[in-house]
Amino acid sequence: MSKISLILTILGHDKPGLVEAIASVVADEEANWLESRMAHLAGQFAGILRVEVERDGAERLVTALDGLDKLGLKLIIHTDPVAVSSQEEPTMRLDLVGQDRPGIVREISKVLATHCVNVERFQSEQSRAAGTGQALFRASAQLRLPPETEENDLRLALEQVAADMMVDLEFD
Repeated sequence: MSKISLILTILGHDKPGLVEAIASVVADEEANWLESRMAHLAGQFAGILRVEVERDGAERLVTALDGLDKLGLKLIIHTDPVAVSSQEEPTMRLDLVGQDRPGIVREISKVLATHCVNVERFQSEQSRAAGTGQALFRASAQLRLPPETEENDLRLALEQVAADMMVDLEFD
């Protein structure tokens, strides 16, 4: 029997028990919860999830997941045609912090796109600096570099943009 991978995007008003409700549907339909990212943003629950299910059980799983609308959740479900990303390409972690201002994400993502870098994970937040109370922007990203991208060239390009915006970058 062949398996299929489904990617779920889930949005709704946050309240206790949502993750358990989603997990119950996945388990009840004999699907396997592979990976997820979930967060509370401004009172809302936002999540992405990848599950794997036997091909002949996929339609039943989708129908059961559609039943989560009674909890106020809205789902978008996509079939993952690849199901596995290339693990041969190198990864890099990028951490950024600086005084908040519009355009930081755009400028950094423009450099990444120019170098054909895939952003596999991105997390950001605004916080207040201790003492001064100034708005700080913090971001963390997991990046996958294609074979043709030299890590040092990418670092130099990112550092140039960071210097122009007066933000600090750390690479790992």
